Amino acid sequence: MWVVCAGSRVWAVGAGFSGVLTFLHRMGDLHGWRSLFMATGSSGGFGQGVTGVGELRSIAASFVTPGPSGVAVRARLGPLTPGDEKVLRLVGAHLGSLAAKDLKARCRDGLSHSGQAWAVRKRELTPLSSSRWAGSITKATHDQWALARRCQSAHLQNLEAGIRTIEHRLSLPVGHKGTKHDPGGYRSRREWHAKSRRLRVLEDQLAAVRADREAGIVRVVRGGKRLARARHHLEAAGLTESGWRGRWEAERWFCQADGESGKRYGNETIRVTPDGEVSLKLPAPLAHLANAPHGRYVLACRVAFAHRGEEWADRVAADRAIAYRIHLDTSRDRWYVTASWQLPPTPTLPIEAALAHGVIGVDMNADHLAAWHLDPHGNPTGSPRRFSYDLTGTAEHRDAQVRHALTRLLHWANTRGVRAIAVEDLDFAAEKTREKHGRRKRFRQLISGMPTGKLRARLSSMTDATGIAVIAVDPAYTSRWGAHHWHKPLTSTTRKTTRHEAAAVAIGRRAQGHPIRRRTTPPPPHRSDAVGHRTVQADRRVPGREETRPRIPGPRTRSVGAGRGVNAGNQNAQHRPGRSTEHGFWQQDSLPLSL
Repeated sequence: MWVVCAGSRVWAVGAGFSGVLTFLHRMGDLHGWRSLFMATGSSGGFGQGVTGVGELRSIAASFVTPGPSGVAVRARLGPLTPGDEKVLRLVGAHLGSLAAKDLKARCRDGLSHSGQAWAVRKRELTPLSSSRWAGSITKATHDQWALARRCQSAHLQNLEAGIRTIEHRLSLPVGHKGTKHDPGGYRSRREWHAKSRRLRVLEDQLAAVRADREAGIVRVVRGGKRLARARHHLEAAGLTESGWRGRWEAERWFCQADGESGKRYGNETIRVTPDGEVSLKLPAPLAHLANAPHGRYVLACRVAFAHRGEEWADRVAADRAIAYRIHLDTSRDRWYVTASWQLPPTPTLPIEAALAHGVIGVDMNADHLAAWHLDPHGNPTGSPRRFSYDLTGTAEHRDAQVRHALTRLLHWANTRGVRAIAVEDLDFAAEKTREKHGRRKRFRQLISGMPTGKLRARLSSMTDATGIAVIAVDPAYTSRWGAHHWHKPLTSTTRKTTRHEAAAVAIGRRAQGHPIRRRTTPPPPHRSDAVGHRTVQADRRVPGREETRPRIPGPRTRSVGAGRGVNAGNQNAQHRPGRSTEHGFWQQDSLPLSL
């Protein structure tokens, strides 16, 4: 027999380890549990602890995600005159060459870099541009080096995970079947031999990456590694040599300036006035191209920011810092300017206040968002909603599809009066490796195409303006337990509930702190309501909520509640056929016949 101990309660589960797993699966909630499993033998003594139950991991607490830390809006520059385009191209190419040299110097310093070396590099760039241009270039260089360093660390972890998986599968016999969590051996001797050779290749790559990381060496390609490789496959990329050259040069240009608080219009290098006039400070070698005083060039066009335009105008009028970036979209042959600024940190809304009016649980899938509204007690209300999107095509198309789906979700949340949306805290970084899933190429493509990080970032930024909080929950077992406990009860003859919609209910209940498990109604012995129902959820802080509901005598009708009334609990006192209305034993008194 197996004994499960949790706090002061003890359950005796059926014999066999599978009975324990079945018991835990039916419980549907491991939050706050610290279970101890012990086996009893034929002698009655407790045996050794079991370690195989560690596969059921504990559930992390839900939390309210912080709001965005910055804003970026974009507007088109146009129409530009040929002279304006010439000046922008010359400025971008000149500053891009300086940025490339500065990045090379930063990569050469490696881990020995210091603030003094940063100042030396900035002083070298100042005569060739300006002090503010040099500051923007060096700051962008440090950000790019730090990003390459983080990508190197992620690549290192990916190699280590692949090596561990291959070593585990090589140690198993050929054809050995794996479990749901651990892969088995390889299918054939040929595959085993090929993977053994791949193991040596990965080990060599791991040694090289570790050596680079210890030495502080990073690999950075200005313009992008993908575009650089496309030069050798122009036909596959659908480009000509001149077209590729134009894109390559445009990606390597540099024309961005950091904002400064207290300066005129928030930026002295690239300035946009409240009426939309755009001007920029020319570098020293290009100062002869200026058409305005103090070495500035004013573009002939006007710019207007449609999104967050009022917020941008308020910052410009108050001379608050705004950073600008001018870039060319070669595919459309259009120039754009992007304005960005930081947002002050706002206090996070307490999770209790966010859940006061219920929550909308959202389950993200490859082609749609499944959502369901839950009341404050964790009960699904209304009908579920499905917000579809298409993640094929270009990056701009995918991003637009995600925005449209989230916009419809937020509009529905406002109509329902909900102030919180619960989503899973997903991260597929370690789940889409080639070695973990093997031949499941379509599955790897599926989870790689799901925009988990972008969806959370978009949702956080869009909900910040509407006052809706985003609650991130642990994604463990939400789909499995949601389908087990809520799929069948929510399905009727008029509504076909999907597993994704049941998972949305599980996500919402976990955000509220309720167990996912649904209280099932016991079978009544007869058609009356004497047994009562157990579908009402008890609060998670109520002691004994998992125990049997106490029997309350008395009728259960709409007019008289259970245990109420004068004759509550006395069925003999009711006016029913065949029953007396007196409380005691009735007997007729004997009377004399003479009266």
